Amino acid sequence: MMKHLQPPGWAAPRGYANGIAARGTHVYVGGQIGWNAAQVFESDDFIAQTRQTLLNVRDVLACAEAGPQHMVRMTWYVIDRVEYNARLRELGEVYREVMGRHFPAMTCVEVSALMEARAKVEIEVTAVVPD
Repeated sequence: MMKHLQPPGWAAPRGYANGIAARGTHVYVGGQIGWNAAQVFESDDFIAQTRQTLLNVRDVLACAEAGPQHMVRMTWYVIDRVEYNARLRELGEVYREVMGRHFPAMTCVEVSALMEARAKVEIEVTAVVPD
């Protein structure tokens, strides 16, 4: 059971939810970055790394018999908010390609660096699988 929380009179968010209430088994996905299963970066492009990061999140969710539809919260850490904002259209396309049209509560924060020097984005997720 999942309910989107939208206060009366608020403008509808685009590409995220203001809040979600859910009941079930909680799944916590640690920060994923844009490298492959062998921990090798195949690209230094922001969109390519984001796509791989989302695939990694999806793969971890699958280990708990969960999918993007079970996500209740995402936190994005990016090293360049200017590039993030300039490439929103591409980000939306890659997000929908990998995660579909489920938009959880999201936060995006610009950070000065990530632990892996080549990483341009890191995403952590909380999901709830209904009982």
